[in-house]
Amino acid sequence: MYLASEAWPDLEEYFETESLAVVPLGSTEQHGPALPEATDHLIAEGFAREATERADVLCTPTINVGVSPHHRQFHGTMWVDAPVFRDYVESFSRNLTYHGIDRLIYVNAHGGNTEHLREVGRRLHDDDTAYAIEWMWNDSIPEVVDELFEQPGPHGGPKETSMIQFLDSELVHDDRLEAARDGGYPDVFEDSYLRNGARTFYDAVENTPNGVLGDQTDASAEKGERLFEAATDQLVELIEWMRGLDDEELLAAPHV
Repeated sequence: MYLASEAWPDLEEYFETESLAVVPLGSTEQHGPALPEATDHLIAEGFAREATERADVLCTPTINVGVSPHHRQFHGTMWVDAPVFRDYVESFSRNLTYHGIDRLIYVNAHGGNTEHLREVGRRLHDDDTAYAIEWMWNDSIPEVVDELFEQPGPHGGPKETSMIQFLDSELVHDDRLEAARDGGYPDVFEDSYLRNGARTFYDAVENTPNGVLGDQTDASAEKGERLFEAATDQLVELIEWMRGLDDEELLAAPHV
């Protein structure tokens, strides 16, 4: 059930009988010369909408702009500062708890959001408001990613390219995939920044001239479909697990 498509009287029964909502989050930022700036939030919304349809739970509108200042040098990248993002997501979440939601899954497709979503979840957990967890699609199926790609790339690589080729192929500039690979950093990501165990970069442009990593020519819509189906199965299982938790299991443990 997509919240924004419903009239308010038709949501009453859901809030009376269910207490779980799924919140898709991503970013609007550069993804190299071949992918749209909407890549992350399109992927997040795709998973959230499909999984909530299968599980018959509530999906909220997507939060499209995230913590992306590390892509700021590339045209069109949008971001909000981390404290603003955390406060916004917390307020958004508390809004849902006002309607009776006490368990939330943040379906996240942007690595820059991860630590901040964990912090929001802690805030909600510490005052017994809600149990909120972050889910990242590729973290749910690492073996499938490893099987399909030699160098998946953490940003704008073949795994994200495959996902957009599957979800909305018209947004992918297939004629630029070779240029994306050759103008980016196609090798092991860690090799681009690790120096004696230290992380040496702050902005993406410092280790990838065109903003992407991995071999984009290794992507296909068929691989994207396999990734989508495998990760959606994982998300549905997570929804059902959280749905089955007792109310007491949502609360912070008492002091020992």
